[in-house]
Amino acid sequence: MKAAITILAVLAAMAQPVAATPMSAKPDGANITAGRGTGRVTGLKLPRFVSLKSDNARMRVGPSTEYPVRFVYMVAGLPLEVLEEWGNWRLVRDQDGSSGWMHAALLSGHRTAIVAPWLKQGANLRRSLAPNAEITALMQPGVLVKISDCSGSKCHVTLHRPRLSGYVSQAKLWGVYPREVIE
Repeated sequence: MKAAITILAVLAAMAQPVAATPMSAKPDGANITAGRGTGRVTGLKLPRFVSLKSDNARMRVGPSTEYPVRFVYMVAGLPLEVLEEWGNWRLVRDQDGSSGWMHAALLSGHRTAIVAPWLKQGANLRRSLAPNAEITALMQPGVLVKISDCSGSKCHVTLHRPRLSGYVSQAKLWGVYPREVIE
């Protein structure tokens, strides 16, 4: 009976989320970016947005293939936010707030965004930058777009299917920071 209770306790512990480890230990997603603005490997700004290269990418609990898989992403182009770097691994966060480690080879510098999932009515895609420009589409929350450029308040975006392009309020996108300018 005691052995069965011990096995159940071990199984219950395995089902719990991974707890953060001290900064001196191997990283697992702990708050290791505090106070730093650049990646220790690339020297690029942290945090920053990237996109997913592959349509079959594994997010892991830690920065190695020895760690278990947390999620498998099945859509190339999804925006992810890089929070930390560890060798060839990047600690990333998705639009739902889930974080984990991905190999750098799975990530691209091409900028994409999704219409903010927290919106109730989506976002208008307009033909031009003019505030009263014709609305060419109402994009539902979660729609994936490719970012061409952003002025700090509006972004010029392209949808893959149907093939549309236009301008959308930057505040209605996840994958670009408020007031961020992209050229």
